[in-house]
Amino acid sequence: MTLGDLIAQLGGKLAHGAPEKVVTGVSGCEHAAATDLLFAEDLEAARQALASGAAGVVLKPGCMAEYVSDAGVVVIEAEQPRLWFARAAKLLKGVLPAGGVHPSAVVGADVELGSDVTVGACAVIGDRARIGRGTRIEAGASIGEGVRVGEQCRIYPRVVLYPGTSLGDRVMVHSGAVLGADGFGYVRDAKTGAYTQFPQQGRLVLEDDVEIGANSTVDRGALEETRIGRGTKIDNLVHVGHNCKLGENVILVALTGISGSSSVGDGAVIAGQVGIGDHVQIGPGVILGGQAGVFSGSKVTTEGLKPGTVLYGTPARPLRQVLREQATLARLAKKKAGN
Repeated sequence: MTLGDLIAQLGGKLAHGAPEKVVTGVSGCEHAAATDLLFAEDLEAARQALASGAAGVVLKPGCMAEYVSDAGVVVIEAEQPRLWFARAAKLLKGVLPAGGVHPSAVVGADVELGSDVTVGACAVIGDRARIGRGTRIEAGASIGEGVRVGEQCRIYPRVVLYPGTSLGDRVMVHSGAVLGADGFGYVRDAKTGAYTQFPQQGRLVLEDDVEIGANSTVDRGALEETRIGRGTKIDNLVHVGHNCKLGENVILVALTGISGSSSVGDGAVIAGQVGIGDHVQIGPGVILGGQAGVFSGSKVTTEGLKPGTVLYGTPARPLRQVLREQATLARLAKKKAGN
């Protein structure tokens, strides 16, 4: 693909060089080949990228400066070079060819497979499942009865999709993830202490462009549904409980756990090892820093906070407040030790 082709599809401005230059992949400066594309977001990174010998470099406007030589490097200016670079990488990677249904795969009755679907070795697709056009079901994945998988999805090896699960288009589910399992809901007998499972018969819905990391789990709803909004990205080793509602473009980082019946608003960022109790409401745009905690039944919003404020600690609160509290405790401890 030529750099001119990429500009035509992604936008940006050709600032230097010939658009006919061919690129075959992306790279970093240290290992750049003559057909690679690089990016830079500041002057020093631009200097290194332009001296690397790569085919092209994506820069912020104004970063080209005096560093461009006559070596034939092509310079593209974009307001968000990293984003332009990432989108270019997807285009350069291309689409894997469809592999059809492997002879060892098991496909149930009344299954609907769209065009160009791939079903890998030893994968199992239950009765009445629907798999959309261009989707890849990799080796050993298990797709339950009646499951719906949209178009251009990728289900990696050993993924399990329970019955009652529905995926939109371009959803990516990495190895070992389990979607649609029963939620952890039980009713205790006050006399005997024995537990009986509360019905776990709801649905799990993943909207378009959701990504689920390796070995993460998202439970189905109890009586209604669990829903993961469009564009939300879930890291490895994350658990989302039953009846949760996650908005659009939410980020959940590794080792985070969200208890049942909680909601997370659009654009929220939940960092690593965050613990969220049940029936919690996390507002749009909230940022919870690593190891933050939110008590059950709480409501966390950005009201009264500057944009981009990160909340830390348990209960989660602005960093400045956390630091003031720690300083106060340190002074009290020192004072007590001196008595």
